[in-house]
Amino acid sequence: MAPKTERIQFLRAVRQLHRVRSFYAVGVLLWAGSAACTGWQAPGSRQMWVSVLLLTVFTGLLTTATLSLRRLAVPPTGRPAHHAAPHKMARTRHAHA
Repeated sequence: MAPKTERIQFLRAVRQLHRVRSFYAVGVLLWAGSAACTGWQAPGSRQMWVSVLLLTVFTGLLTTATLSLRRLAVPPTGRPAHHAAPHKMARTRHAHA
């Protein structure tokens, strides 16, 4: 029973890393835009340097999450990871006379 539980926890960790990586990517885009806008309006200002610092922090976090996902590549199991019900039309059952 332990290997199945470990596999489920592993897949949850990979899903969470995907979500976190998306969040960091959005943060990188937002802080890059903020740094560019602030740098255009007030080059060398404190706000510009704070934006650049936060851009650097989010870039580092995004890089770390990406490298962790590569290191935790899901090993192939030879079967689908999602076990959903088949998408067949439900048949109505009739009693035969």
